[in-house]
Amino acid sequence: MRSEDIASDELRAEYNDLVEKVRKYRHAYYQEDAPLVDDAEFDRLFSRLEEIEALNPELVSNDSPTQEVGGEVSAAFAPVEHLSKMYSLEDVFSIEELTHWLSRTDTNVEALHRPKPEWLTELKIDGLAINLLYINGKLVRAATRGDGTTGEDVTHNVLTIKTIPTELRGKNIPAEMEIRGEVFIPSDDFRKLNESMVEQGKAPFANPRNAAAGSLRQKDPALTAERPLAMYVHGIGVREGLDATTQSETYELLKSWGLPTSPYWKVLDSTEAVLHYIAEFGDKRHSLTHEIDGIVVKVNDYATQRALGYTSRVPRWAVAYKYPPEEVNTKLLDIRVNVGRTGRVTPYGVMEPVKVAGSTVEMATLHNQDVIKAKGVKIGDIVVLRKAGDVIPEIVGPVMALRDKQQPPVHDFVMPTHCPSCGTLLAPEKDDDVDLRCPNSKSCPAQVTARVEHLGSRGAFDIEALGEEAAKALTHPDAPDVPPLTSEADIFDLTPQALADVKITRPKRVKGEVVGTELVPYFYTKATAKKPSDPTANTRKLFEELEKAKSQPLWRVLVALSIRHVGPTAARSLATAFRSLPAIENASVEELASVDGVGPTIAEALTAWFAEDWHREIIEKWARAGVRMEDEVDADRPLTLEGLTVVVTGSLEGFSRDEAKEAILTRGGKAAGSVSKNTDYVVVGENAGSKADKAEQLGLPILDEAGFRELLANGPSIKEPASE
Repeated sequence: MRSEDIASDELRAEYNDLVEKVRKYRHAYYQEDAPLVDDAEFDRLFSRLEEIEALNPELVSNDSPTQEVGGEVSAAFAPVEHLSKMYSLEDVFSIEELTHWLSRTDTNVEALHRPKPEWLTELKIDGLAINLLYINGKLVRAATRGDGTTGEDVTHNVLTIKTIPTELRGKNIPAEMEIRGEVFIPSDDFRKLNESMVEQGKAPFANPRNAAAGSLRQKDPALTAERPLAMYVHGIGVREGLDATTQSETYELLKSWGLPTSPYWKVLDSTEAVLHYIAEFGDKRHSLTHEIDGIVVKVNDYATQRALGYTSRVPRWAVAYKYPPEEVNTKLLDIRVNVGRTGRVTPYGVMEPVKVAGSTVEMATLHNQDVIKAKGVKIGDIVVLRKAGDVIPEIVGPVMALRDKQQPPVHDFVMPTHCPSCGTLLAPEKDDDVDLRCPNSKSCPAQVTARVEHLGSRGAFDIEALGEEAAKALTHPDAPDVPPLTSEADIFDLTPQALADVKITRPKRVKGEVVGTELVPYFYTKATAKKPSDPTANTRKLFEELEKAKSQPLWRVLVALSIRHVGPTAARSLATAFRSLPAIENASVEELASVDGVGPTIAEALTAWFAEDWHREIIEKWARAGVRMEDEVDADRPLTLEGLTVVVTGSLEGFSRDEAKEAILTRGGKAAGSVSKNTDYVVVGENAGSKADKAEQLGLPILDEAGFRELLANGPSIKEPASE
């Protein structure tokens, strides 16, 4: 093999790894409201991904994270297509980058023969983007941003937010108008909410953004109504009859119609004024109504905005400056380890509680023993804690000048040799693997607990009553000695009677003060002499949702099984390709790897998983309990694309990206992510990129959306492009 081929393979492997990581971290941030990495690390990975794609455009697939705006649409809510796309913003992380952007935009505006721009400068609220549709002044729909084209319908929840008017008042209100804004929880209300959570024995929210996102995505609007949500508008989408020429003029109109607008925005006429604004709010960012993670700068004039236009992901007329991560010093009290659902043992630091970036932090991940060694931290050190991007706390390193002054003296962390949960000898999965794992996958209590929690998660069976606390109560309660579940295999065989004696430890309070702990029933109320225990509401809900889970589609069952590397994206592809769990189990590694979006790593993980007897026992027990193990096949749908490879690029009006892919796969075709000489058809929508150019260079049949529909219906009778 030639050296350049080896380099190409290495680059492709790096690229595929980056795509997987970015997609995973983006999903955790937008869909789970539980970020896995800090903003700075995500931005670093994303920048590297953009760099590779810029130099190697042939690697770019149409589902690359760089081609998407943000999150995806959760299956928990009905999908809603926005009337106009909701774009993300280009981020800059230094004053130098911002100054360069302003200068470049000035130059571009001059080249377009437009007047020198004014800069509308406003705070970047740390919340959840929302899109409100008003028709004839009445609120008819509210949706999250989702992937920018399709969001989640959260209308009923938004109607509980008191600051959002259901009907606009005033004159000259447009007949149809999309209002874009940010839903957030005010800082004071967030503090009170967390105090309330603690009093109820629940874990407090990590930050206001997670609290706002989680509150808005509640399935029960009554729960959303209990949360102190607010909103500020920051833009508009589709508008019919809006008589305004600038963003600032629009803000004044929106305010006059009763919509909540931020009191902090300003129109500035120079780079110096913008930088002064950034410095001013950097100093008082934690004394504002809400938390912020940066400053947004926009060209104020609409005509100039239109002239500058958009990339596939961001407008060229707006930018978001991110404040540098904040750092504080605190004491590292201990280093402990956590055992995850795959057996990975992860060290984490326990610190003296400290306020950073507006919230109190007392724990931070340390990833693995090599990271601890590289950072040079010891238990008892004063450490630098950084809350990068205002999300995930990170231990940067020790303050060496203070090390010798600590009492008691600092000491090294020693990675345990045995699992803290089950006592099994820990070992790396491979000889060169840094991470240690507990190989007792079947019966390690910590792993069982984590898997039970995972199967109830939104991306799996979506059992709201089966969260972290319920999973622990079922698998590792404080009493009795034998838990109701020792394996996820028995989850659907639970009975109310089996839960009657389950107890967990909670803080004991007297007049609001914690005076110790006490064992309390988790699933049942306490019995009295006259009345036996009755099921609590969460018990009834658990069994109702377990019953509903049995009819979930195959891809959710696959995710719920906790197979390494198999997330929702790969699960959907596998379910579409094979249609049943037995078919997936009996497929060869080659057959599995050939499925678009799967590949050899996931294929090998699947084969290894099915090779374990106790894994197959889970499937058998779930099947006996009535869990659906195959998707229905539409016998009337002809396989019009059998043997054909189709690439879809750009945005289609009648199909989301997933819907287009599903339409191809269910008709026997292969939905490819890149254009090659083996591609049979290329479907080109709005904002198509390099794939359309490559298809034209190769002389491939190019179809518009109408042609795509005809291809789906009639197959390869289409020989010519449907449009030029």
